[in-house]
Amino acid sequence: MRIFILAPTPMMQAGLHSLLTSNEIQIVGTSAQPDALSEVATDIDVVVVADELLLEELAPTLANTPMVALVLLTNNEERMLSRLRALDVRGWGVVPLDASALQLQAAVQAVAQELVILPKIHAQRLYDNRVLTAVRDYEQLDETLTAREHEVLELVGQGLSNKLIARQLQISEHTVKFHVSSISSKLGASSRTDAVRLGLRHGLITL
Repeated sequence: MRIFILAPTPMMQAGLHSLLTSNEIQIVGTSAQPDALSEVATDIDVVVVADELLLEELAPTLANTPMVALVLLTNNEERMLSRLRALDVRGWGVVPLDASALQLQAAVQAVAQELVILPKIHAQRLYDNRVLTAVRDYEQLDETLTAREHEVLELVGQGLSNKLIARQLQISEHTVKFHVSSISSKLGASSRTDAVRLGLRHGLITL
């Protein structure tokens, strides 16, 4: 894996070079100038940025090299998340400025595989917000689903036909059709696929 390091001082560049060098990682260059990336962008997999201002200057270059992934070292993760999400890159990650060699190398490997890396506290917060949104959406339904409707919706989400759902739940196919119709009505769904989509959105089922 080929890495380019952007850091504001020679000392930081040397430190990151030392932390990132391994059998799996090759450092192809270091610089304090974002423009330097444009000369090697097609030959690297990940750019490691150790300064928020450098990231701002780097954005135009990244827009022309969407196959590059990015790792940002910062202690202002929350403020930078919206900017990182807006970048057109293969994958991105945030690690603290005092990250260990193991953490840095793991982050580089992950973003190169098109993953997003966040500190645990921010990942947990995003998860909690998603769950809370799902709960609020569920509470806003005009009518809640019955236990049997939940079961039917789960099986619809698994791609089962009415006949197979009837067999699994040991009810008639006609009853399954009735439940599907009721589910669609309660969720405001226009089709089975739409019912599954809305069920996922409201946190009623998981796939």
